[in-house]
Amino acid sequence: MTDYRLLIDGQMVEGDDSMEVVNPATEEVLARAPRASAAQLDQAVAAAKLAFPAWAERPITERRALILQIADRLEADAEAFARLLTQEQGKPLTESTAEVAYTCAFIRHLASYDLPVKVIEDNDARLVQQYRRPLGVVGAIIPWNFPLLIVAFKLPLALLAGNTVVVKPSPTTPLTTLRLGAILADLLPAGVVNVITDQNDLGALLTAHKDVAKISFTGSTATGQKIMASAASTIKRLTLELGGNDAAIVLPGADPEKVAPGLFAGAFMNAGQVCLAIKRAYVHDSIYEEVCDRLAALAREAVVGDGLQQGTTIGPLQNRMQFDKVKGFLDQARRDGRVVAGGEVVEGRGYFIQPTIVADVKDGDQIVDEEQFGPILPVIRFDDVESALASANGLDLGLGGSVWGSDRDLNRHVAERMESGTVWINKHLEFGPNIPFGGVKQSGLGVEFAEEGLAEFTQIRVVNEAR
Repeated sequence: MTDYRLLIDGQMVEGDDSMEVVNPATEEVLARAPRASAAQLDQAVAAAKLAFPAWAERPITERRALILQIADRLEADAEAFARLLTQEQGKPLTESTAEVAYTCAFIRHLASYDLPVKVIEDNDARLVQQYRRPLGVVGAIIPWNFPLLIVAFKLPLALLAGNTVVVKPSPTTPLTTLRLGAILADLLPAGVVNVITDQNDLGALLTAHKDVAKISFTGSTATGQKIMASAASTIKRLTLELGGNDAAIVLPGADPEKVAPGLFAGAFMNAGQVCLAIKRAYVHDSIYEEVCDRLAALAREAVVGDGLQQGTTIGPLQNRMQFDKVKGFLDQARRDGRVVAGGEVVEGRGYFIQPTIVADVKDGDQIVDEEQFGPILPVIRFDDVESALASANGLDLGLGGSVWGSDRDLNRHVAERMESGTVWINKHLEFGPNIPFGGVKQSGLGVEFAEEGLAEFTQIRVVNEAR
């Protein structure tokens, strides 16, 4: 597929403008993508609004059957989607292949839920029933780190609940979403799903649009704050999955040989460009040096390169802006800490940075307090468990966190007091469509996945009947 088009009102259409999509491994133009205008955004919202009544009244079994066909069609074209995902996003082909598979799995599981009528009271005096009704048009705003999978976090539940959708991918990774749009055009009634692209200039229009009932957004906390302000004029429903600066606490008695691979995998998946990745590791003084040494060895063994090349384990940063930002963190690492592995930009074309382990940093250092969103892991020494927990909870973010140790009671005692939406014990970055997912503090608003996530795309309606 080389001819990428927008999906508006059931038709694949040219954008009013176009934009270049760059392969981050080569810095070469991969494709030209359509770029929607404000008028085309309005057309997409109008089409979704027009399609909403019929889609909402369609039996949920019929909506479910169509959603499941999306997964079937995606799975049939999985190899092409995975290759395109690596080319536009940068991650190794093994990770892209897994992302396509997880996307299919999420779609299928989330489509399995139902919206039963809840009977609150049924007696001689009255019958009180609670229904869950769709909201209307949903705006789904997708980030560049998982441009296919995160569509599957939002689209199946929005559609299953009876909403119609306008999807807006990131301008640096629009191609897999546009390719998915071609599948949706074949399967769904006109206007039920629309896909538009931009250069980060249409987001404010979408979030403030009077005919959009809800925004489901995944991205930075700063952008989430702007969306909340923009949505206020129409009291839109919001689900915001925002930034994280996830802490891992490695307790005394933990086995460095066992925990180091898990810490490394939890920090460096997708070159660290994961909202739930470990961004700071607090390690007890008794095992600090050994954990740092083992992490450093794993960093040196990693193969950095083009994700299409066999054997690559860490790809490039996704875009120039993020690449420059992470280079700034490298400077901070060299200034404030001790770089025990990596610390350098890979020479040549592409946005490559060596996986970097930084020791001897502390709370208050920029590289600890700010989310790097790149292949850098600061390791902080502690000698008191309570102080480590206070440090982990000390920021205004709380998406995920993990506790690593050999004492199960101590592990749970610490985990239950971590201020994070998800806390893992002796693992990190494990999630699934059946497990509710959301952040605390400034890491988010609302819940994704599971039945709780489906409820976010509905409005309660109570019918109270006298007898």
